[in-house]
Amino acid sequence: MISIFSFIYGIVLGSFFNVVGLRVPMKESIVKPRSHCPKCNHTLGPLELIPVISFLIQGGKCRCCKAPVSPLYAIVELMTGLLFMAAPLIIGWSFELIIAWTLISLMIIIFVSDYKYMLIPDKILLVFAIIFIGERIFLPLSPWWDSVAGAAVGFTLLLFIAVISKGGMGGGDIKLFAVIGIVLGVKLVLLSFFFATLFGALFGIIGMLLGKVKKGKPMAFGPYIGLGTLVAYFYGERILEWYLYSFI
Repeated sequence: MISIFSFIYGIVLGSFFNVVGLRVPMKESIVKPRSHCPKCNHTLGPLELIPVISFLIQGGKCRCCKAPVSPLYAIVELMTGLLFMAAPLIIGWSFELIIAWTLISLMIIIFVSDYKYMLIPDKILLVFAIIFIGERIFLPLSPWWDSVAGAAVGFTLLLFIAVISKGGMGGGDIKLFAVIGIVLGVKLVLLSFFFATLFGALFGIIGMLLGKVKKGKPMAFGPYIGLGTLVAYFYGERILEWYLYSFI
């Protein structure tokens, strides 16, 4: 029952994260106008706003004009639900779970905004930075200053790469890693960057082989940062212990 509750809580929030990720980069209100079909402007009713289920029942089309609805909405809702359900199974029920859900929320919003617009809004990063600072005051890393050091290392590392690559990293990516550092600390923020780079390269190669990614064309890095960060957050300590035990 607890897992089901976490899943439902996640898919409902996932629907809201879609709105935030799509509207905030365009400087639009997340409250008005109400959710509507971008093709015919039909305002969606309650039965058309049920996360995941409405998309499936309507066959991925608007009920009025039959225009196709992007599967991104349902994918984000489902992904958020699954991650919210998985978090307590991985780390247990404690205050740290609130931080985990907050981190998942940020990564989902960044996934939507960067995938859609290749943009990571400062407003979103600022709001989550304030939330994470408050959460880490109540549940600090050990030592407590690891959050400060993690933010500094995350920012400096990405800034250095941006400078030497002459723009290979966007400003949003740089600031995002500073925010991630508050949560993860030094060791895990470095590990999250390693995984983000690994996943980005892997999916980039697959995309080029499939003709979906063009060589020399910019590619949204935010989704891979999100994936690498969550892997590092949930499994980073175990991975580091395994590495140290096996190779050192």
